[in-house]
Amino acid sequence: MKAEQISIFLENRAGRLEEVARLLAEAKINIRALSLADTSDFGILRLIVSDHEKAKKTLKDGGFTVGRNAVVAVQVPDTPGGLHSILNMLSSQGINVEYMYAFVQQSSKAATIIFRFDRTDQAIEVLTKNGITIIPGDTLYSM
Repeated sequence: MKAEQISIFLENRAGRLEEVARLLAEAKINIRALSLADTSDFGILRLIVSDHEKAKKTLKDGGFTVGRNAVVAVQVPDTPGGLHSILNMLSSQGINVEYMYAFVQQSSKAATIIFRFDRTDQAIEVLTKNGITIIPGDTLYSM
């Protein structure tokens, strides 16, 4: 039920993001979802990719610092209040969302939101018990 996400630490300067994109393109690795957060000195690029093992090796070989995290991809109704219903069931169980990012497929009536939780296994249990669709990593990597 968990998906693998890679996190790349980038110096906040021109060309570093392009280097990541070039290395992944040359390795024929597809980016499925991404999030970029920055400070004045560095950024953290979080990616869901078609092959996280190959991406991690490719980027490390390219001189980048790369981490890996377990995240959960949740299908959320693409309607007003869809996100609130998910967050409400999690917060009522004391589960904290450390960060999240989303993407919407044009042909779908649901958004996919990638969550990082403080208690991932408990979050999966709560969501599953409440009938929420969790997208397995293998499905997510090829969407």
